[in-house]
Amino acid sequence: MNETLREIKRFHGHIGPYAIIGYKMGELANKTLGPDPFSKRVVVWTGTTPPLSCIIDGLQMSSGCTLGKGNILVHQKGSPKAQFTSDDGKKIEITLKPSIKDEIDTTVTEENIVSFSEKFYHRTDQELFDILQSV
Repeated sequence: MNETLREIKRFHGHIGPYAIIGYKMGELANKTLGPDPFSKRVVVWTGTTPPLSCIIDGLQMSSGCTLGKGNILVHQKGSPKAQFTSDDGKKIEITLKPSIKDEIDTTVTEENIVSFSEKFYHRTDQELFDILQSV
C-alpha cells in the first residue's frame, strides 16, 4: 500500500472505494482551481450516510476544504457529485460515473474492499468521472 493510501486509511479509519473517490475528486479540483484550500469551496450531494458520505473524508484530505473551515456544504441528496468553486469564479463539477457507482455497489465485499479500492486509486479521472468545467 502506498503512502497516500496509508494516509487515507489513517484519516478515514479504513480503505474504501468512496473515500478514494473523494480523494481523487479533491486532487482533480486542486489541479484545476489550485491547491489553496482557503480560496475554494465545495458543495457535495452525498448526504451524511455511509458509505456514500465517505466521499467527504476523501475530499477533505486532498482538497484541504474542510467542515471545520466551513467551506464544505453537504446536501442530503445521496448522489456522488461535488462542485468546487474558486474565489476567482472558476468551477469544476465532478460526478462519479453511474457505471462506476454500480461497480462499487455490486462488487465490493469485506473480503475485497482493500484490493478493489487500491485499483480504483490507480484509475484515471476520465475513467471514473463525468467532469464539467467553467474557467
